[in-house]
Amino acid sequence: MIGPNPLFSLKKGNKMTFQFSDILKHLPHREPFLFVDKIISVELGDKIHAQKNLLIDDEIFNGHFPNMPIMPGVLIIEALAQAAGILGFMTMSKTPEEGSIYYFAGADKVRFKNSVGPGDTIDLHASICSEKRGIWKFNCKAEAKGKNVCEAIILCADRAK
Repeated sequence: MIGPNPLFSLKKGNKMTFQFSDILKHLPHREPFLFVDKIISVELGDKIHAQKNLLIDDEIFNGHFPNMPIMPGVLIIEALAQAAGILGFMTMSKTPEEGSIYYFAGADKVRFKNSVGPGDTIDLHASICSEKRGIWKFNCKAEAKGKNVCEAIILCADRAK
């Protein structure tokens, strides 16, 4: 497990909430490809709980599927990777603006259990499994309405821009 960054005044076990500006600071993504709306809590070097709110006017629902709108699985994985990326950036005390980029490098053991659609809030959970030479491994889970939506192990690579 990665130790907490001393620049943040959090100790393991302490939780803190963040503003939307913190999401924008720690992710290079912008609309329409930003899939994290809120950070509920972060334990640096350990885990994050974030959320994505699905709205009926989200563009993805125009074509997936018009008569039964559901969020595509690949976008659920992307949302989990973005939450994991925020945790990685915060733990390293880095930002994309400072010249670091976090690439989605892979997903293993992906399983979809339930679908989500307009009106749902997806709870995005990621915890750090390991970090080696800039490759981070996260254990991730998406939930909605108390049900498991998706599980995956996600790999991200920290690289200079």
